[in-house]
Amino acid sequence: MGQRYWVIGGEYRNCTFDEVVPGTEEISGPFPDALRARTEWQRLTFRDRMQATTRYVITQEARG
Repeated sequence: MGQRYWVIGGEYRNCTFDEVVPGTEEISGPFPDALRARTEWQRLTFRDRMQATTRYVITQEARG
């Protein structure tokens, strides 16, 4: 057992972050630990830091 971590996100239509612009979705992973996922999150976040409507999050799933 354990966890797998994913970084997901993209560009959103506005700052309510409820609708992703089609074609901008990104999924990175799976990562075996939170540290590696956070490193990827930082890379993506800082790469797109000038775009106010771009957002990434880390999510995890249980492996069974």
